[in-house]
Amino acid sequence: MIFFYKIFTNIFFPIFILVIFFRKFLNKEHKKRYKEKFVISGQLGRFKLENKKIIWIHTASIGEMNSITPIVNKLTENNKEIFILITSITLSSSQIFEKNFRDNKNVYHHFLPLDVSFLIEKFLNYLKPEKVIFVDSEIWPNTLRIIKSKKIPLILLNARISNKTLKRWKMIGSFSKKIFSFFDLCLASSNESLENLKDLGSKNVKFFGNIKFCVNFALPKNQKYPDILKNRKVWCAASTHSGEEIICIKTHLELKKKYELITIIIPRHINRVQELFSLSKDHNLKVQLTNNFDKINEIPDIIIINSFGDIAKYFHYCKSVFIGKSLPEKFSGFGGQNPIEPAKFGCKIYHGPHVSNFKEIYKYLENMNIAFEIKNEKDLIKNLDHDFSSEKKIEFGAKELNEYGNKILDKTINEIQNF
Repeated sequence: MIFFYKIFTNIFFPIFILVIFFRKFLNKEHKKRYKEKFVISGQLGRFKLENKKIIWIHTASIGEMNSITPIVNKLTENNKEIFILITSITLSSSQIFEKNFRDNKNVYHHFLPLDVSFLIEKFLNYLKPEKVIFVDSEIWPNTLRIIKSKKIPLILLNARISNKTLKRWKMIGSFSKKIFSFFDLCLASSNESLENLKDLGSKNVKFFGNIKFCVNFALPKNQKYPDILKNRKVWCAASTHSGEEIICIKTHLELKKKYELITIIIPRHINRVQELFSLSKDHNLKVQLTNNFDKINEIPDIIIINSFGDIAKYFHYCKSVFIGKSLPEKFSGFGGQNPIEPAKFGCKIYHGPHVSNFKEIYKYLENMNIAFEIKNEKDLIKNLDHDFSSEKKIEFGAKELNEYGNKILDKTINEIQNF
């Protein structure tokens, strides 16, 4: 099947080019750097690779780019000969790269070349990496096959193979076993993934913990907060999806009867902010769109965040955070968003029953009395009411989470370096 996949990608290469140009027209590709996906020599030539030990790390998008930040910084901090090239697919991930690595001169970004054999050959012949690390569940058969043929050590980092994903892979049994045999080392993101990777034929599989715990979040430097946030009860609904914001608005309306309250909503997809603005207005609430607390110019009921930005500042004033993609039944079997960032800011986390994407992370946080499952709007109102009745914010296990993350980071770095 790998042979047929190679033929298929070569035949459809002209179609892939048209797709990239169409995405560029829609502003979904970088206006200039989109050519990197075609491995244009001039784009590669901007990297100074002489006398460098090159590690290539591939991430899919924003979440993975954030998760590898402490690992990349640790690998380069004491070894200036190491050059790390990070590839990703999405435009938003390249923007996060600029934010996370702007001060690290030994780290560069390149968009992942299309998974077409002659492009990958050209890319690897120029790069000549000592190691290649793929993050999460990014699988590109031609790329992996060619890396293996060149006998370059290949690692799958924070590998995430859910039971649902396992069933899909097993439908193409021999092909999947061949693909996963290419990896020389798999560091799983959970115990479930550990067992599923073994089931798919991966030989060298280990589990230290999810590297998302390794990220240390910090408040933006010189961040100013309006006094209004100090004088109100503030809670946040983060990574919300359709069907969840109306629950947040109804919760606000009920709690507003008792408290001077501000509700912050951070939708997972910011293209929905106008929809949420109208929804809030329909319930006669004062609402403001913003990506910066300094620009709050009235006393709103609802603040809707309309940028990716650094959401750490929004958790600073919240003792309670609801994490979305977890309440509606439609998310059963594939729901859940990452709760680690607000947890590391000492927030109490609420979530619905559908969190299979981060099942073990939520279980860990629940065992630490940081995360709590709610079933419906009434549960959310009851818990927030209890939290608001407390006089001060309680730091829910933030120190312990950072210590746990540092242990995972040390073990992961040690494994990568020794391997």
